Amino acid sequence: MKSVRENTGRRKAGASERGRPPASETPEAPTGPAPASPEAPPEGDPAWAYEAAPPDSDQDLAPVVGKNLRRLRSQRGLSLERLAKASGVSRAMLGQIELGQSAPTINVLWKIARALDLPFSALISMTGGAGTRVMRAREAKRLTSHDGRFVSRALFPFDAPRRVEFYELQLKGDSEERAEPHPPGTLENLIVTRGTLELEVGAERHVLTAGDAILFEADKPHVYRSVGPEDLQMYLVMTYAEEVG
Repeated sequence: MKSVRENTGRRKAGASERGRPPASETPEAPTGPAPASPEAPPEGDPAWAYEAAPPDSDQDLAPVVGKNLRRLRSQRGLSLERLAKASGVSRAMLGQIELGQSAPTINVLWKIARALDLPFSALISMTGGAGTRVMRAREAKRLTSHDGRFVSRALFPFDAPRRVEFYELQLKGDSEERAEPHPPGTLENLIVTRGTLELEVGAERHVLTAGDAILFEADKPHVYRSVGPEDLQMYLVMTYAEEVG
């Protein structure tokens, strides 16, 4: 996956491609809200996109991501322009994310995380206390694809060093989710609880139905594909070669 997945574009079969907003002359710290709107992609561009946070979405995640992005970018001495070139995410969008004005999609977060050479979870981590932690379903902060067909929910707290992460993944029927390679040594162990999964890992192809599980090396491109009209639900344990967080 996308350790909630360094993604390239994904699309439902037959769906039209969405493009990235053009690199903009938007100043480093925009003075007012300016949610990004998808535009047609340049010819040959992959089908991935940004989305502004809709009014009824969970807005708590946007300021968390913005604060983390600004801190991590500053620690590496990167300007918005340099990070935009390294990640393929426009300078304008990076500025809006840092200000908490736009809720980025999974694709965008993974491109940023890859450019910063960090696990995906570093961008959405929040501080908290130790000991027993209850994560209520109603309070979950879900990350979705641009078209809403893929949803990932982290089932672990982000505020402690770790090598293992746990996710709930949902994919609409007749859809697919493409993931770029994770850092070397990363393993994904997933179980299908509803629907039928066609999993491509490099040149390998596996079909799993409810109750089937698989362990694979996720440091190569992989694709999750739901077979048929039934929605797909999976649970994923991701193990890193080195401690993160």
